[in-house]
Amino acid sequence: MKRILIIGAMLLTACASAQAQTLTKLKVGMVSSIDQIGMAIALERGFFEKQGLDVTIASPFATGVDALNAVQAGECEIVQVGVPMIGAVLRGMDLVALGNYSGSASKPGADTTQAIIAREGSGIVKGDLSSLKGKRIAASFGTINHLYILGILEKAGLKPTDVTLVNTPPPDMTVALLAKGIDAFSNWDPWPIVAVKDVPGAFEVIRGGEVISYLGFNVALRPWVEKNAETVEKFLIAVSEADQWMRKNPKNAALIATRWVPGLRPEVAQAAMEFNVQQVDRRLSANTYHGLWSAQDRLSKLGILKATFDVNKHIEPRFILKVMKEKPELFADLQPVPEASMITPGYTFKP
Repeated sequence: MKRILIIGAMLLTACASAQAQTLTKLKVGMVSSIDQIGMAIALERGFFEKQGLDVTIASPFATGVDALNAVQAGECEIVQVGVPMIGAVLRGMDLVALGNYSGSASKPGADTTQAIIAREGSGIVKGDLSSLKGKRIAASFGTINHLYILGILEKAGLKPTDVTLVNTPPPDMTVALLAKGIDAFSNWDPWPIVAVKDVPGAFEVIRGGEVISYLGFNVALRPWVEKNAETVEKFLIAVSEADQWMRKNPKNAALIATRWVPGLRPEVAQAAMEFNVQQVDRRLSANTYHGLWSAQDRLSKLGILKATFDVNKHIEPRFILKVMKEKPELFADLQPVPEASMITPGYTFKP
């Protein structure tokens, strides 16, 4: 009897080993922010393994620029980035967007996870965007928080030259505010919430406002995508399942975030997650195309971009559209995409 049990255990071990060997290895990357945590959830909750993927997540990057550098160096195959994708494509990286990690497929504007934070004594008035004039404002150039402050200034009737924009990495903005090196900063969660808690007198000037269409994509190099279609689809199923779990379990999702965003305290994570789940939407729609186009259009008109690219060439919707069709239950809790914004694999965006 003992011999039979031993043989049985050996067979189970062998089966488990064989199953592990069939997993497809995938190297991915995310930025150190709450809105990118779906990737980590997919790993911790076993959604990647459920799809037959053996995923390694690189240490969270400070910005999307760093994440794209890792793709170019071959250290990651899929990463999550927003505005930095624009500059990378214009510099010659043949990137394609495969799905969203944050934003909204159901409406044009989505920026709930962004905020402007000011210091006490800065002369800035809560809710009065015109009071930003003449101030020193930190932003990470070439990222979504840069695009957000440009949108806020436009809403206030101000030009970028009406303020002094200071290029600052996201984690350093709170320190700069505390040291009074800046009057305010534009950033994504959790940093606005951290600053309000840690900098005496710091306050939120505005949060969100739908001044921009949030750009937050899963991207990869086109040659890799063309050779790994099945892996891309499995990845999107896994992160879509993770997204839905996060929307339904925000408190538990916040705890996972504390393990992936350095120095993130539980109470900050909980507060940030309330905003994050409002724009966790992996789907693509015509709104996605318009968002990428409008970002380029704004940056071009301001002279920040010297050229633009055709968004149709750098968004590949067929994988997520297949997931949306075959696994509609993963998106059943989201607002439906309006008929006018629905797309097909052959969709072509026209401004």
